[in-house]
Amino acid sequence: MAAPSKTLEIDALIIGAGPVGLFQAFEFGLLGVSTHIVDALPEAGGQCIALYADKPIYDIPGIKVCSGRELVARLLDQVAPFKPKLHLNQTVESIAAQPDGRYLVETSKGHLFLTRSIFIAAGVGAFQARKLHLPGLELFEDTQVHYQAQALADAKGKSIVVIGGEQAALEAAADACDGPARSVTLVHRRDVLHADADTLARISAHRSSGRLRFVAGQAHSFKGKARLHTLCVLDSDEQEIALKLDQLWVFLGVSPKLGPVAQWGLDMERKQLSVDTASFATSAPGIFAVGDINHYPGKKKLILCGFHEATLAAFGAMQFIRPGEAAALQYTTTSTKLHKALGVA
Repeated sequence: MAAPSKTLEIDALIIGAGPVGLFQAFEFGLLGVSTHIVDALPEAGGQCIALYADKPIYDIPGIKVCSGRELVARLLDQVAPFKPKLHLNQTVESIAAQPDGRYLVETSKGHLFLTRSIFIAAGVGAFQARKLHLPGLELFEDTQVHYQAQALADAKGKSIVVIGGEQAALEAAADACDGPARSVTLVHRRDVLHADADTLARISAHRSSGRLRFVAGQAHSFKGKARLHTLCVLDSDEQEIALKLDQLWVFLGVSPKLGPVAQWGLDMERKQLSVDTASFATSAPGIFAVGDINHYPGKKKLILCGFHEATLAAFGAMQFIRPGEAAALQYTTTSTKLHKALGVA
């Protein structure tokens, strides 16, 4: 864990930067409350980005059809006037109640928050990259081995090996070929790749030009002690191919893990947080749960239901954020105050 940072005193911490978490920040913006958002992924979007970025969604009110990626882009644009602070690539590791009713929250990167309210919008759990299980490889993580993240800023003049055959891996490989990398090798178990037509066309062009080398096989070992310098791959004939490298980018997908949420002492049912549907409060004062992470009679795991939950949760939390003040309901159609906050006055 990184060295603890200075504790930030805030009003609202949102755990999860998926669609519901982003809309939660928007609803707080309308109430004049600034927010911080923590997410395990290197970019905002949650399931929409991790699992179905390019699949069509048809049940968002007022939008006939959009992809997961497009929905996230719209939500980020919508919340932009309120400038929520995103803390990505990290998970919440501990939550400790304080004598004054606030919570001290620490993340896996050592960031500390002293917050009046917490909103768990973690979906089915924190999405974590599936690791390449080679004993000792973890020693090179974040220096030479990168998971689910494009390290193009560090690619100049370097030999890059990319593992994976889906959209994210192919985009990373194509971008590295377009950029400053000295050489790029794509490794996948077989020569069958899955991505959108544009990305597949880019990969094909780079292979044809010789800029991208493709190797069909699976990684089985590596060489290097102080520094990783070779990845050993077995092809379909069990022949070893030694790939020299400076960096290894691994895109084996992500999987959700409930993680520390289960140890926070909150009432749960079916591995989900029990809530009061008047405000989506959990069993702990000042902690709320919205989206797929919660459970209540009649619960439906739909994005649009999460938007409704986030709205009621924002109003329910105001008693902790601004005790004694009533949260006035204003309408974006007529409120000049909201027009000014949204930048449309």
